[in-house]
Amino acid sequence: MENKKKRILSGVKPTGNPHIGNYLGAMKNHVKMQNSDMECFIFIADLHSLTTVRNAKELQGLIYEVALDYLALGIDPNKTVFFRQSDIPEHAELTWILNCITPTSMLELAHAYKDAKAKGEKEINAGVFDYPVLMAVDILLYKPDLVPVGQDQKQHIEIARDIAGKFNRIFGNVFKLPEPFIEEAVATIIGTDGRKMSKSYGNVIEIFADEKKLKKQVMGIVTDSTSVDAPKEPNDTIFKLYSHFASADEKNMLSEKYRSGRFGYGDAKNLLFEKLLDHFRTEREKYNTLKNNLDYIKQVLKEGSEKAQAVASATKTEVWEKTGLTLR
Repeated sequence: MENKKKRILSGVKPTGNPHIGNYLGAMKNHVKMQNSDMECFIFIADLHSLTTVRNAKELQGLIYEVALDYLALGIDPNKTVFFRQSDIPEHAELTWILNCITPTSMLELAHAYKDAKAKGEKEINAGVFDYPVLMAVDILLYKPDLVPVGQDQKQHIEIARDIAGKFNRIFGNVFKLPEPFIEEAVATIIGTDGRKMSKSYGNVIEIFADEKKLKKQVMGIVTDSTSVDAPKEPNDTIFKLYSHFASADEKNMLSEKYRSGRFGYGDAKNLLFEKLLDHFRTEREKYNTLKNNLDYIKQVLKEGSEKAQAVASATKTEVWEKTGLTLR
């Protein structure tokens, strides 16, 4: 009997230039999975961006930036179904269907809505409240086995499973219940200020920043006041970030430098800067080539959307038949 490949699916919200937290937490794993025996679906979640982005030109730029980033980092459109969410109308259509069986009490417990309330936002739009249902549709449309997420996104998979289970019980089996895939070692990447690396905190190190900007970001890592000459324990932010890109011998070498003394945090930052330049050298060259070829990026997204559409349409047909809606 033929062994069917496991299907993975992941979406990335277009929010600007990628940082090493994005890379280690998700993008690196996406590339690795496409080169294994997985069937990969990766999409740009532009519909989700409308909860905050209010400028058409800005959104278009963000969409093409994330497509460029992924292609430069190694996503191969011949191995991965790489597409734009808004090209597939079933994402919006099935959101209404699943809205009709999703209790508001479930959505009130979702992280994005609770965070918005905790911040005291005066006007929380319905898109923020309904975000988990659209995300559930994003997943369930393609019937994946695994959904790679960070630890902070695990709740969304749980909500998708709950909604899918409820639909299947009411109308009959259509949706597969996906499992989250979390790499614990890189579930949270520390930013330059010691908090989780996030654009909202302004504590990121960008993968494709020019050398001057990249060095400024690395040199901005917050450290304690231990003197240059004093021995140090290799457990600070610099060492942790360096460890994600270094070999075992390189980590041991840096660890010895820390403990021997006469080695300052500035020296460690320079080593991290050089390591990042070296690690992403090929990807940075590809990025600079592709950024002048928008037509190629558009063609990749068009072809990926055609492949995704075939799967989404099949799921829509099942849903329409189970619920009694009329297919054109």
